[in-house]
Amino acid sequence: MPIQGHSYDVIVGSGALAELADVIPSSAERIAVVTQPGIPAQFNELAAYVPDCAVEVFEIGVGEGAKTLATIEQLMRSFARMGLNRNDVVIGAGGGMVTDVAGFAAASWHRGIPVVHVSTSLLGMVDAAIGGKTGVNLPEGKNLVGAFWQPSGVICDLDALATLPPREMRCGLGEMAKYHFLTGDDLLAMELEERIARCIEIKAEVVASDEREGGRRALLNYGHTLAHALEIATDHRLAHGEAVAIGLIYAAELGLELGRIDEARVAEHRAVVAGEYDLSTRPPDGLAVDDLVALMHRDKKALTGLTFALDGPDGVEVVTGVDEAPVRAALERFLAS
Repeated sequence: MPIQGHSYDVIVGSGALAELADVIPSSAERIAVVTQPGIPAQFNELAAYVPDCAVEVFEIGVGEGAKTLATIEQLMRSFARMGLNRNDVVIGAGGGMVTDVAGFAAASWHRGIPVVHVSTSLLGMVDAAIGGKTGVNLPEGKNLVGAFWQPSGVICDLDALATLPPREMRCGLGEMAKYHFLTGDDLLAMELEERIARCIEIKAEVVASDEREGGRRALLNYGHTLAHALEIATDHRLAHGEAVAIGLIYAAELGLELGRIDEARVAEHRAVVAGEYDLSTRPPDGLAVDDLVALMHRDKKALTGLTFALDGPDGVEVVTGVDEAPVRAALERFLAS
């Protein structure tokens, strides 16, 4: 991952966990492993891979309801009890929620200590575990409190994917689908391992040019503006990757409403999301336009009015100050579809 002044390795493949020691900082004497119930033991019982370190494992709750400042406080107090210092390391072992929380905890403890991610979900491998965005939720919005904190390394052991429930795998496919529209690559022609590695390369190239999301990095949020609103509006009954899949279709519909793309390009979005990945392309029933628009106004990208990553003649671009009228028109049509 070529971040200016802080490059790190992302190791992808079956059995990649065996290389964990290679990405642990040599200064570490203690390791705090942040994980959660349900993560297979071989991916969070890591003492055998780092025999020269004292390892303690801390479980956090499952689901977005545990992605809170209260969880961060609990971890901080655990770090204090074990004597974790700036020479030591935190490992986030799990899916995207775990690595978001572990990364924020590491960024905050002693104003920043190293973190390594052992990603066990497809969504984490292609998105959450790489790039250094960390954070937790507030009732007012998703990931509103956090930090940019690059890991010292990331392990993507593809053996973990065999343990994923079908819904978790679909969530990763929803996040993967966005990469089809960020480059001209024929990702569908690739085997899964190659496709994961290519998604990581795409994200690395974007993040290297804009680490702190001052502009271009927001492209990686294609489909996410509505997705985050949908997650909150459904009390997270709609999982992140599921919401992103729906958000990609809405972004295409909004692009059509604004005259940026044509019907054929919208159909291409539907063909990838629904046809190739077999994901839902319509939002749940019972949602209100006013509520969703209000939630989209809270999006972190919304610096000057409503902001979206939108497809267009030059590809996906960040578009600021989008007028609310076409947003509502596209949303009303979309909810009624």
